[in-house]
Amino acid sequence: MAEILLAADNPTLAATATPERNIRKTNLPNGLLVLTESMPHMRSVSMGVWIGTGSRDEAAEQNGISHFVEHMVFKGTTTRDAKQLARETDAIGGNLDAFTGKETVCFNIKVLDENVPRAMDILADLVLHPTFAADDVTREQSVILEEIKMDEDNPDYLVHELHVANFWKGDPLARSILGTAKTVSSFDADAVRAFHTARFTPANMVFSAAGNLEHDTMLALIEQHFGGLPASSFTHEGFPAPTATPHITLRNKKSLEQVQLCLGVPAPPVDSPDRFVLYLLNNILGGGMSSRLFQTVREEAGLAYSIYSELSPFRDTGALNIYAGTSIEKTPEMIELILKELRLLKDEPVSEEELTRAKDQSKGNIILGLESSASRMSNLARQQMYYGRFVTTEEITREVNRVSAADLQRVARELFLSEEISLTLLGNLGTLKITRDQLAC
Repeated sequence: MAEILLAADNPTLAATATPERNIRKTNLPNGLLVLTESMPHMRSVSMGVWIGTGSRDEAAEQNGISHFVEHMVFKGTTTRDAKQLARETDAIGGNLDAFTGKETVCFNIKVLDENVPRAMDILADLVLHPTFAADDVTREQSVILEEIKMDEDNPDYLVHELHVANFWKGDPLARSILGTAKTVSSFDADAVRAFHTARFTPANMVFSAAGNLEHDTMLALIEQHFGGLPASSFTHEGFPAPTATPHITLRNKKSLEQVQLCLGVPAPPVDSPDRFVLYLLNNILGGGMSSRLFQTVREEAGLAYSIYSELSPFRDTGALNIYAGTSIEKTPEMIELILKELRLLKDEPVSEEELTRAKDQSKGNIILGLESSASRMSNLARQQMYYGRFVTTEEITREVNRVSAADLQRVARELFLSEEISLTLLGNLGTLKITRDQLAC
């Protein structure tokens, strides 16, 4: 096991490396953690500034403010307006982007290696020096309110939001990343600026970079732009781990041609010792075209065009959800087929052939998923933020290979409990009713 270990006595500027990949880790004196991976065979460099809080870390009255701040920094800085940010990025052939999640916010840019200094200047300016002008706040409120309406018109998105809102009922995880019309409309420049000041601190940030770079050169650039941030402490408020609420939610929407279905159960957190078992279980259940749900529901029964399962792991909890769309007439049959597949995973060990196929697919996905500088940059930050160390592909492969059919059956029996299953249906439901007895597995 190749763990990242500090190689220097000075904790503020200790650079470390891994033998498998050329990864180095350094803490600046102000507390900013810097991660780099040198990939000399590439011409690109991807850089990201990761904020260690997301929508689940917001107060209820500020729901959506992380996403709002993510949008607002693109509206102008103390030295560049929005048009200049766009033009300067385009002038170096760069791709400047950002996203907000439940637990993180990320600002990132990808450029040719020769354009790293200019890209760093743009990225740092964007993250550290936004103006949050009152007029821009008002305009962006209008934009995000339209985004909320747009997503409410999207049945795939809406069934997910309905499901999550009831699944994590009473917890910040239940809230939308976008916020609500009421909360977004309440934001003003002072509130946005205060949130930015509180969260965008070295103690709550990770800078990751991957591509054709040299660590010390990159470190000097980062320190030039971010070293002036004052050191500060940041800790999460310590919300207790949420408890899922089993529910059956039927939402009638007559305009829809299909019934959208979301069926889920609670699952372990992202760093669970069983995480590799969970990855393989999800893969076998609904992770691809050879998965049981795809073959049974789509290929054999012809009940759906799209059906899949996915894991949503968080720092202290998680969920495994199944998504599908079908006609109202076929909905009861689809639910029964899904539950049948859950029962089979509990009752019968997976064959060695199916297990081997799932392992090979998972290992292939891991390797293929690390072929770009952007994916490596993201991989570095996420592993640091969730595990506190770098997990090598060799270690992951070893853990995947170690999973047995008995492990899969044990975890399936722990997860797929009739009393823990939640179901959300969205569509022109008519008189359709679903009882808890019908969800027995």
